[in-house]
Amino acid sequence: MNQESPEFWAQAAEQFQQAFSDNWNKTMQSFQGVDVGAAGTMASAPPVTLSPDRLMELQQQYVTDAMQLWNESVHAVPTSDDKRFKAEAWSHNPVSAFSASTYLLNARTLMAMAESVEGDEKAKARIRFAVEQWMAASAPSNFLAFNADAQQKAIETQGESIAAGLANLLHDMRQGHVSMTDESVFEVGKNVATTEGAVVFENELFQLIEYKPLTAKVYERPFLLVPPCINKFYILDLQPDNSLIRYAVAQGHRTFVVSWRNPDASLGNKTWDDYIEDAAIKAIAVTQEITGAKSINALGFCVGGTILTTALAVLAARGEKPVASLTLLTTLLDFSDTGILDIFIDEGMVKYREMEMGKGGLLKGQDLASTFSALRPNELVWNYVVGNYLKGETPPAFDLLYWNGDSTNLPGPFYAWYLRNTYLENNLIKPGKAIVCGEAVDLRKLDLPVYIYGSREDHIVPIGGAYASTQWLPGKKRFVMGASGHIAGVINPPAKNKRSHWIANHNKFPPTAQAWIASAKEYPGSWWADWSDWLAGHAGKQIAAPKAYGKGKYKVIEAAPGRYVKAKA
Repeated sequence: MNQESPEFWAQAAEQFQQAFSDNWNKTMQSFQGVDVGAAGTMASAPPVTLSPDRLMELQQQYVTDAMQLWNESVHAVPTSDDKRFKAEAWSHNPVSAFSASTYLLNARTLMAMAESVEGDEKAKARIRFAVEQWMAASAPSNFLAFNADAQQKAIETQGESIAAGLANLLHDMRQGHVSMTDESVFEVGKNVATTEGAVVFENELFQLIEYKPLTAKVYERPFLLVPPCINKFYILDLQPDNSLIRYAVAQGHRTFVVSWRNPDASLGNKTWDDYIEDAAIKAIAVTQEITGAKSINALGFCVGGTILTTALAVLAARGEKPVASLTLLTTLLDFSDTGILDIFIDEGMVKYREMEMGKGGLLKGQDLASTFSALRPNELVWNYVVGNYLKGETPPAFDLLYWNGDSTNLPGPFYAWYLRNTYLENNLIKPGKAIVCGEAVDLRKLDLPVYIYGSREDHIVPIGGAYASTQWLPGKKRFVMGASGHIAGVINPPAKNKRSHWIANHNKFPPTAQAWIASAKEYPGSWWADWSDWLAGHAGKQIAAPKAYGKGKYKVIEAAPGRYVKAKA
């Protein structure tokens, strides 16, 4: 049908009116309760209300804007800065331009409704999240019939982009996830995770890697890194120029890293206690035995920090203090502020997980990855759907996104304990409430010096959550805030001179992160150098670097990065 004909626009008007009606009906139905199925069940939110006056105001504004849009009709051009509709093809195609403008109007109105609902904060957060997911999925840019940019590319390539998109879709269906990068470019041990070292110990839960010194002398106190077990350790060793592991080695630290095994069915019964006793505590002991050091320095990243701190609390309850200093990177100990992830957690959801896998089983890595992707659906889901499938593009090679897609499983009992005792009940900060490895966890016994880092825009460990550790750890503390998010804020080497960090030139830690930030000073560039200076102050004197890996019974098993990190979920 000719796009300039009256029949065409009459049909478009009818579709517009129908969409208008459907949007209001669906929205009001959804506001009576929300069920979001990302990575498991999220219980329905309690009923919420919307003020009749506010609803009428929104309706009137919607009708006004809709009539203005309709009057523009064929001349409608998306006016938003939304990058999904920035390509010139959108403004040159009347149907696509009108559909984009209609969508943006609906999105503004729906989000205004979500912001206006009255109810408890968790219910409102769930409403906002559900609306965001709905709007992200329903964008006209996601459909070839409306995506003018993809249509233009199909014409320019004589259909080759559509053929390539179908091939990309079949490839991603076979691999089980949407490609965010050209995964064929990377191979663990060849062009990511390449810092030289050797595996010197392994059990069924982890391998311990010792790295080859890059300096003639090393500090006498060795350094152990415990990464999150929900991801693979090489986020800390992507490339030589952004590797925190290589940086630590180059600073003269004899460095050891835990490489978690990617659990299969044989590990489906492993518990939180197993990961504390047989992994974190064992890694500390083996590091001590190999180096002969009475105490070590240790770092935990994200969940790795929660695991490491719990292990130190267990050891403290036993009268043991093998760690001289602790570094926590984007770590939650106090789960009062968990940001957007809080919408997934309630008693019903946790009980469901306990019944499903509390006695055994695996949480699939892809389920967990889907949850984190859903937190930023346009950037981490639909952006790649459009590029890969509608335009037939191969995403560019990016090491961080390769790592992001290299997911790991979790043992069900471990995951169920973690959900209840941290996100739901926040037991780690309650002295004696959490019993781990037969010991009562009491963070007040951890009187060691601690370096605590949080990222300002972190949506997984909000800055308030990272800062909260200052309120519970009694030792001498240093808190530093970096720019950017959960990963980019951490992986920020000094040589790149990017972003900023904030430090308060005092040793006071008020109750809230906002109060601390108000007293902090911004410094350009990475926080790594500040941390390195701090760590050196706890590393002891320098001694001759070892000439071989391991010691005694701890012999080289294989070259780093080892086979555990190469296992796919």
